[in-house]
Amino acid sequence: MNNEKKHKLIRCPICEAVNIDTEGAIQCRRCEENIYPKKNISYNQTIAFLITAIILYFPANLYPILITKQLGVIHESTILGGIMLLWQGGSYPVAIIILVASVFVPLLKFIFIIYLLISTKYNIKSSHMDKHKLFYITEAIGSWSMIDVFVVTILSVLIHFTAVKIIPGSGATAFALMVFFTMLSAHAFDTRLLKK
Repeated sequence: MNNEKKHKLIRCPICEAVNIDTEGAIQCRRCEENIYPKKNISYNQTIAFLITAIILYFPANLYPILITKQLGVIHESTILGGIMLLWQGGSYPVAIIILVASVFVPLLKFIFIIYLLISTKYNIKSSHMDKHKLFYITEAIGSWSMIDVFVVTILSVLIHFTAVKIIPGSGATAFALMVFFTMLSAHAFDTRLLKK
């Protein structure tokens, strides 16, 4: 019976040489280039995409998402402004859906991804199954954040009255980019990090 320790191997992306993975700083034995394990790259990409999404969250909520021009009068509305108008107009279910999908869902995704990053970095004691469930919930709720962008797009395409013109605002662009970078952050996260 062979009791020798089995080493993990890693390939150099420059010269293709196979090296022993010491799970620390690795230098290629042939070309002497630094080798970065994919898990570390995945972790850093997740952080970069997440920070970008968090930065975009603020202009998405502060700038107008919808600009309405009617008989020369321009009316701009933000996400929260639109929610308040719907609430005042008696459209309570629609207001609640947009509030949850556009304000709370992105915040929940940020919190979930930050928790997963911290738990993998500092080995927080929780079951691997719970972490995987949290990751898949994060991916599943991602598309619901796009409800505002869909509404703005549908309104701007369907309403063609000469007296009324609907234009997506800069907040809609920031919101779409925020959702896009949040999804990239979730997809960049390597689930193998949860097994650490």
